[in-house]
Amino acid sequence: MKNYIILIPLILISFTSCDNDDNDQPVIPTIQAPETYSFERNGESTVSYSGQTTRLEQADELYAALNSSESTASGLDLMFNGSEGSSAGFANDLLNGTSKIIGSKTASSTLAGSATTKERFNQYITDFASNVAPNWNMDAAPGMPGSITSPDGASTYQINAVGQELDQLFFKGLIGAFTLDQIVNNYIHPNQLDSGTRIDDNDSGVLSDGKPYTDMEHKWDEGFGYLYGQEGDLDDVGATVGSAPAGSGNLLMKYFKKVNAEGGYEPGIGQTVYDAFIMGRTAIVNRDYDLREAQADIIQIELSKVIGYYAIHYLNDYISKVEAGNIAKAHHSLSEAYGFILSLQFTNNGNDEPYMSKADVESFLDTSLADFHNVNQNDIIANGSGMIDVIKAAYGNTLMID
Repeated sequence: MKNYIILIPLILISFTSCDNDDNDQPVIPTIQAPETYSFERNGESTVSYSGQTTRLEQADELYAALNSSESTASGLDLMFNGSEGSSAGFANDLLNGTSKIIGSKTASSTLAGSATTKERFNQYITDFASNVAPNWNMDAAPGMPGSITSPDGASTYQINAVGQELDQLFFKGLIGAFTLDQIVNNYIHPNQLDSGTRIDDNDSGVLSDGKPYTDMEHKWDEGFGYLYGQEGDLDDVGATVGSAPAGSGNLLMKYFKKVNAEGGYEPGIGQTVYDAFIMGRTAIVNRDYDLREAQADIIQIELSKVIGYYAIHYLNDYISKVEAGNIAKAHHSLSEAYGFILSLQFTNNGNDEPYMSKADVESFLDTSLADFHNVNQNDIIANGSGMIDVIKAAYGNTLMID
């Protein structure tokens, strides 16, 4: 059963006084957003994104499992795809037996979803369990999986037969296919926010069954949760969530906060995104859907930059490691670059278009980066036509990166 309430919009009304009543100016409403992502109705918080926090915590366990020689294909598949519509396979039993399943939200948006891209992740799991884990301590060679160590002996990486470090492919790809896609192409998009009767329900104050929020409010919160779901209690961290995001985990927040940090690629991006999330949620409360869409555009563009920055970063890092003769770290960096390039197809330029199409992404992955032992460096650094310049051009040269 849906409950009906009367919403009191969060607005300030200003009046312009005049000497002549005939020249009265119209009342101009001004929407005032709170300083933090905090919204209440009748004294009760209306913010809820616990499901997103659950999935992000599941991802942490999955990441650890993809770094263990003891992991099996069936165990990894359970953690990623669940069993009979329920999450399973996690050491933390609180993460089991829920409807929250990472795989069901991977490459699944109506804008950018792809069964073939989702299948890539399943194949990474199979390759890891069948080839990498059994050869964990073997010396790797072209065509043979195993381990590879940096010249100083400080770093060792496990790679597959074509030199790819699969946990990096998987998780850097998941940054785009899972967290970014769910935010920019799903939960803050009209396809989700305006589905069914959600506009009419939000306008009329119809609450989700037994909840203090409308469906539209909740969907926006879920998008927020895929970025900030491991930030901790927002009431405790307060306004620093914007200026200095510090959430844990291995997905989008990990690199978002690096881009924002002092010395990062774009300090200030954290506040821009946080403010847009707050204002978009405020716009929903005030039923201003044009303002909501303007904030969604900001979030889509800014979060998509994170993918571009780090695809280029790791391609450059690969080249520098090769030139330094550190082949182990070169394979590691190229694996990270591969995952971020895979993620490019899930970006959104504010006009519901990715900065790089699925076809172009797959061309890079399946040709230039198909075998890490035989990469043509010119495919990466060629002036104007190499991957680095192509990615920069795809972003309209708006990325603050050399």
